[in-house]
Amino acid sequence: MLLSEQEILRRQKREELMRMGIEPYPAEEFVVNAYAADILKNYENNKIDYKNVTMAGRLMGFRIMGSAAFAEFQDATGRIQLYFRRDDLCPGEDKTLYNTVFKKLLDIGDIIAVQGFVFTTQTGEISVHVQEFKILNKSLRPLPVVKRDEDGNVHDGFTDPELRYRQRYVDLIVNPEVRDIFIKRARIITTMRSYFDANNWLEVETPVLQSIHGGAAARPFTTHHNALDLGLYLRIATELHLKRLIVGGFEGVYEFGKLFRNEGMDRTHNPEFTTVELYVAYKDYLWMMNMTEEVLEKVALAVNGTTKAKFGDVELDFAGPYPRLSITDAIKQYTGLDVEALDEVAIREQCRAWGMEVNESMGKGKLIDEIFGEKVESNIIQPTFIIDHPVEMSPLTKKHRTKKGMVERFELFVNGREVANAYSELNDPIEQKERFEDQLRLKEKGDDEAMEMDDDFIRSLEYGMPPTAGIGIGIDRLTMLLTDNASIQEVIFFPQMRPEKKAEIAKEADYVTAGVPAVWVPALQKMNILTIEQLKSANPNKIFNDLGGMRKKLKIDEKMPLLDDVKSWVE
Repeated sequence: MLLSEQEILRRQKREELMRMGIEPYPAEEFVVNAYAADILKNYENNKIDYKNVTMAGRLMGFRIMGSAAFAEFQDATGRIQLYFRRDDLCPGEDKTLYNTVFKKLLDIGDIIAVQGFVFTTQTGEISVHVQEFKILNKSLRPLPVVKRDEDGNVHDGFTDPELRYRQRYVDLIVNPEVRDIFIKRARIITTMRSYFDANNWLEVETPVLQSIHGGAAARPFTTHHNALDLGLYLRIATELHLKRLIVGGFEGVYEFGKLFRNEGMDRTHNPEFTTVELYVAYKDYLWMMNMTEEVLEKVALAVNGTTKAKFGDVELDFAGPYPRLSITDAIKQYTGLDVEALDEVAIREQCRAWGMEVNESMGKGKLIDEIFGEKVESNIIQPTFIIDHPVEMSPLTKKHRTKKGMVERFELFVNGREVANAYSELNDPIEQKERFEDQLRLKEKGDDEAMEMDDDFIRSLEYGMPPTAGIGIGIDRLTMLLTDNASIQEVIFFPQMRPEKKAEIAKEADYVTAGVPAVWVPALQKMNILTIEQLKSANPNKIFNDLGGMRKKLKIDEKMPLLDDVKSWVE
């Protein structure tokens, strides 16, 4: 393992603590009775409650001034200043706890427990005067240094997205605003859950591994069940199992769940994502629009204290009612094209005139859907229901009660992106089977996102499913909108990434090729210069100085190289 100088030093400090009889990773419980945010908010109005506080958290900075010191301390709620005084920590003759353990063996990033009382410094800063402290965890890696000015602006931080997503634990430690994103994400889910539970709809769980992928048009991930010797899919939707539960007699069911679609990745798509799907019997898509407005308004208020949310330069407003626009009217409004008055051939010709990639296999419904995606959806900024979609694009949806060729479906668009998708659910088993057969014909033509025939789902419908409204809401995209984040990776704790490249330790021949005599290779390796990249980026003066000590330590019977020689190694 490649270790930096800091990492080596911290490991040595760990060993020193253990030699002193101090366990750097104790097992026993430590009872916390106060938190940073609570103290900062309430101390001035209620000082008597903070005469004896016990806290646990991470050291984020030091200012040592001889026999006293200040430290920045971070717990789960925020940061507060600690004040350490040697004679308080060490009232007797033995000052080791302060002079050695605190001053020499603690580092930024270490987790400690403290006991003391809250006071206000001469500069007016609320702080904790520490009377006792205990090491709870010795950190072996240094945290990245994040510099903030008096106004809290970051000038040199842990900002590289790849590092932040790959090492989310570090991101959460040094970038407090990131933690707020995920607190708000949790609040979105708990607010929805409370709303659904208040309506007596049941939260359920359905299988992630499925023998038939269905409920959406998407490419699935595949896996294998060894015990059953059976090929399976990771689910692309929860819809078909949830509707089976409506058949079984539940009036309302919902599931917050992970879905998996083996498709591209970009700023709004991740192969593993989270949705909530809800199905309520005896309702239709018109009722579902009203419900969606109500629940999203409550969510926005719970997250930000207002129905309005800033997203980039736009102010979104989740207060209902939302505009309702048919997909054909939306196309006419933003392109001037009346697709209802044109046949399939004329629409295809217009698509080609616009430079869109279309082919002869696309029917009128598919062409309408393509036009909407290409020409319209980016124009829809405020929450808007796009309703009444082509039947070809909606194989699980009831046909529209008045519009031929359309279904009772809506998609909620916000800031040019789909956030929710809902139907009056198709519950005629004969028609549903025909729709699945249409999907199979598309699959034969090469559409790898087309649905498969699900005979068991058809069988469930044959027992009878009441009229039902269903919706799926994307939790990740909703979180993006309510936290002002343009990238989905910002609102997922651990987004998918390519495997991390491991640095390869150089061989003796690699050093020799770089100009290092073979006799000095063991010394460089002991100095933790283990790759040629490290050698080339090292300070030649430091290498030269360290070689003298390493030469004695390894008993190398060779005359020291000249500084100019060492400089040639790193050029």
